[in-house]
Amino acid sequence: MTISRIAKLVHENAKNKGFWDRPSNTGEKLMLIVSEIGEAMESDRKGIHYTGTVEPINDEVLDEVKWELWFKNTVKDTFEDELADAVIRIFDLCESKGIDIEWHIKKKMRYNSTRPHMHGKKY
Repeated sequence: MTISRIAKLVHENAKNKGFWDRPSNTGEKLMLIVSEIGEAMESDRKGIHYTGTVEPINDEVLDEVKWELWFKNTVKDTFEDELADAVIRIFDLCESKGIDIEWHIKKKMRYNSTRPHMHGKKY
């Protein structure tokens, strides 16, 4: 699945779940992204990471209740989960504005490959 397709699915789900039922502005959406990054930082500070040691036997076979329980007990609120939330919010915002984020990522990666070590900065 492409990044563009995932962005479309993310935005469709956000609309279906009511996140676009009322008018909002870009600043609000950006701050929601920032809040997810903050939550990722807190999870990392507390050492809350997904270890990958507990997997459902077969993700497709588990019923919704068992899958949700597995997720809540092994993945939810981990550093990785919060990073996923941030990416989901970014994809949602991009799709709402008609931004082809996959195209922009590819162009930015190519540009970055031409830049000097550490982009000429200290950190």
